[in-house]
Amino acid sequence: MSTSVDRVKPTHWASFVPVLALVLLAFSWGREGMPGAVVALLAVFLGGGVLAAVHHAEVVAHRVGEPFGSLVLAVAVTIIEVALIVTLMADGGEKSASLARDTVFAAVMITLNGIVGISLLVGALKRRVAVFNPEGSVAAFGAVATLAGLSLALPTFTTSAPGPEFSPTQLIFAAVAAVFIYGLFVVTQTVRHRDYFLPVTQQGKVIDEDEHADPPPAKVALISLGLLAVSLVAVVGLAKGVSPTIEKGVEAAGLPASVVGVVIALLVLLPESIAAVRAAKRDRVQTSLNLGLGSAMASIGLTIPAVALASIWMDGPLLLGLGATHMVLLALTVAVGTLTFVPGRATPLQGGVHLSLFAAYLVLAVSP
Repeated sequence: MSTSVDRVKPTHWASFVPVLALVLLAFSWGREGMPGAVVALLAVFLGGGVLAAVHHAEVVAHRVGEPFGSLVLAVAVTIIEVALIVTLMADGGEKSASLARDTVFAAVMITLNGIVGISLLVGALKRRVAVFNPEGSVAAFGAVATLAGLSLALPTFTTSAPGPEFSPTQLIFAAVAAVFIYGLFVVTQTVRHRDYFLPVTQQGKVIDEDEHADPPPAKVALISLGLLAVSLVAVVGLAKGVSPTIEKGVEAAGLPASVVGVVIALLVLLPESIAAVRAAKRDRVQTSLNLGLGSAMASIGLTIPAVALASIWMDGPLLLGLGATHMVLLALTVAVGTLTFVPGRATPLQGGVHLSLFAAYLVLAVSP
């Protein structure tokens, strides 16, 4: 978190890097066969955009407090990610039939096992035991598990449509359920039970204020909010720009095409990952979990309704159901996550278990 308002002054590097990244994106958008030097430049500004997004997200979070700060970053990243998915699906034809499923599942595994695992491990190594609020974490995890089950597992077993896809009626239900559950979660997190999602001390006392510095002025926070949006647009756009190079590298290495989606998802979720680790280092493990669980929730709750709406004018099937291997990984994640979140306390073991599941997902993506 920012320690002083000086960190967000106009001359700060995070104020101009997003703008430069956006300009570079505008010049490179839609170009194919770019030279290696240009791709390398895109990658450099992609990294700069990620760091800038983390910085401005922390400024906004410092101003609005928790859990609103985590919600801002999670929703902002997901909205742009959803726009990218729908755009790629509209341009991809038949080959993009499983794009939404692969991207959403990648986001679920990255957030529930990658972000949650590293956050618990960092927090537990720092204080021997990572402490968080079980009421909020269990509620959020239950909502994520329900959305994942309805949207990713259920289509594999329905019989109204051929293959792992929903019929139109079922797809409408899944979209409405996703919006309803996500909306209910946001109200619960920010209004009715906000204290369930606030960081806690080692003794379990809720921390309802930042003890390290005064919040930045409203003007500074608004500027950072705008620059956060610019940073995220640049990050997602530049990730799409370097994806052809990634695709060629994946193909040259003889890896499955799905690896490209995993790499892009890792890049898009990098701002939240860095922010979560920083929060865990400050003994704000609940903030880290808010980022991880909130991102998973937003990814499903916003993507499924968006692709359901987009399917009205898009041709071809919309494959949402997971295969057997990914179904096992999802089931393990739900079981292990339940055991992790219910106590409200975690040792390095729990963090390591989640990271092991994440590693298993990556290995199976490379070698299915």
